[in-house]
Amino acid sequence: MERSIAAFESEKNRFITKTYAWMAFALLISAVSAFITAITIVTDSGTLSSFGRFLFGNGMVGFFVLAIAEIALVWWLSAAIRKISVQAATIGFLAYSVINGITLSSIFVVYQISSIATAFVASALMFFVMAAYGATTKKNLATMGRYLMMALIGIITASVLEFVLFRFFHVNTTMLDFLIAIATVVVFTGLTAYDTQKIIKVAEHSNGNDDYQKVSIMAALELYLDFINMFLALLRLFGKRK
Repeated sequence: MERSIAAFESEKNRFITKTYAWMAFALLISAVSAFITAITIVTDSGTLSSFGRFLFGNGMVGFFVLAIAEIALVWWLSAAIRKISVQAATIGFLAYSVINGITLSSIFVVYQISSIATAFVASALMFFVMAAYGATTKKNLATMGRYLMMALIGIITASVLEFVLFRFFHVNTTMLDFLIAIATVVVFTGLTAYDTQKIIKVAEHSNGNDDYQKVSIMAALELYLDFINMFLALLRLFGKRK
């Protein structure tokens, strides 16, 4: 009995460790991808390179193509996770990390390095605190999670509205952008705690088979999105532009 309990705890800890390791690895890949892209999209003379023009020139067609690819990857992983292999899920997750890093490269051009570093550290601290809360609280966060998901839909809707107003009607959306950024920080801070609690509950049933390995990858993707969105919102709120 003692051995089975020890094995159960070991598998639970292995699932949690693997999930956070996947998340950290994806963040590293995105950071490297963003940095490499940032130093290649601008020439020594300060103009956009051919790759830079593909991403951010000509109406930012390249950027939107990659953004659509990101959404498609997340949708595919979510819809097909039960059918695909662990290897396919891993490749999809890592591909998303690379593409997201490329789209994030603009922050190195727009913001000062010190602001990026500060926003990253602040996001890491907030993520750690909320993850610790989600892992230790006795309160069921499922209800909070449902409200946060509804709020997230509101943020997405407001973001689309902001894009349309600014892009096509040239409306000053500074205040709307500020409010969206604040709401994004609040929502993804809460989702960090909710997703962490959900991961802990799933880990209690993990047996290490392929299904749980794929669940671990999807859980890492959720945590990755929590962190990235929190980081970008803090950068929008407090980042100093070049």
